[in-house]
Amino acid sequence: MTLFRSIALAAFAAVAAVPVAADKYPSKTIKIIVSTSAGGITDLGARLIGAHIQAKTGETVVIDNRAGGAGNIAMEAVAKSAPDGYTLGFANTGNIVINPFLHKQMSYSPLTDLVPVSPLGSVPLFMIVNGGLPLKSLQDFVAYAKREKVNYGSAGVGTTPHLAADAFARRAGLDMVHVPYRGSTPATMAVLAGDVPMTFVSIGQHQGLVQQGRLKVLAIADTKRAPYLPDVATFAEQGFPGFLAGTWFALFAPAGTPPAIVDQVNGYVRDFIQRPESKRHFDTSFLAPMVMTAAEFGALVKADAEKWKTIVAVSGIKPR
Repeated sequence: MTLFRSIALAAFAAVAAVPVAADKYPSKTIKIIVSTSAGGITDLGARLIGAHIQAKTGETVVIDNRAGGAGNIAMEAVAKSAPDGYTLGFANTGNIVINPFLHKQMSYSPLTDLVPVSPLGSVPLFMIVNGGLPLKSLQDFVAYAKREKVNYGSAGVGTTPHLAADAFARRAGLDMVHVPYRGSTPATMAVLAGDVPMTFVSIGQHQGLVQQGRLKVLAIADTKRAPYLPDVATFAEQGFPGFLAGTWFALFAPAGTPPAIVDQVNGYVRDFIQRPESKRHFDTSFLAPMVMTAAEFGALVKADAEKWKTIVAVSGIKPR
């Protein structure tokens, strides 16, 4: 009887401990591994979220930048961490839903070894051209490209700007040669120098060049016009319906992380997004906030993976 009573008490204690442990999350330092180096918009997003979680919980949040491998180095580290909510990853669209279709052999799968937690926001891509070109619309560019047989620049092979430009060229029936650069800034500088007439970028850091007339923005690859560039028409408005391309920035956790913890962290992010004082951060970063539950974001990741899988396949890029 004593043995039975001891076993019963131990079992009851084990069951009772489950909600108590969950209630205590977080109870130690949280690490957010970032897929890029410090200073970019991905890093900024991670730091904003990290600071908010730290303020909400009183626990320290450490930002760990692990650039390289197109984000694979960082996200692999997240995927192989303990699924307890104390190691999270902050990544962008390319890291999660494009990389699987660009790399033949990966030691992990971003789509199965990571759990979508919450997006922070997104930036659309814009088509930009050299300010000295006599072009005012997509139709102008298409006519120019067919007449002059032009090239286009991008942030590198397999990046969202490359894939967006390739998809546009196919839609428009253009025979353009791709010239890859080592990032969006070098590609933009090439447009400024006249080395290539066009590239796709997120416009934030180039606003000054647009205002000076050194760059022209011909279209936005989004469902609506941007409030900071209201005169720039969408691709749909210019005869290319459904042409959408952009980048979201979001938190992920290792597969197997308890749903209660995923939802709790998702709640921290949504709380940050919806605070009035956060609007300044979004406006200065040209980010469109994304308020979604973990389940809703998971569905978006799945749909985006299918979209980019098709785009990569059609582009002819050979997985490496």
